[in-house]
Amino acid sequence: MKKIECFLRPEKTGEVVEALKLAGASGVTVIEVSGFGVERVPDATLHPKVKLEVLATDGQLRELLDVIQVEARSGRIGDGKIVVTAVEEVIRVRTGEHGAAALS
Repeated sequence: MKKIECFLRPEKTGEVVEALKLAGASGVTVIEVSGFGVERVPDATLHPKVKLEVLATDGQLRELLDVIQVEARSGRIGDGKIVVTAVEEVIRVRTGEHGAAALS
């Protein structure tokens, strides 16, 4: 399993979340954040961003990454970043299910 974290323009959030739902994402967490990247300016202005977190099985990963890239892209500096990390374990608290079963 993998955890996808992506930092996006706030105005792209709805499109990305809807596309992830259609692609079969089991859930999405949306967090409002601010920061700067390559578009940094001398006064270190922080830009509003949205951080999305999605858990994915290895089989879902490529499709979900493609969906995020297509829907989040505007072609301008500041479109964001996607980070993928390995997830060792997922447990559904309510039922005690482990692994992929905890995602569905």
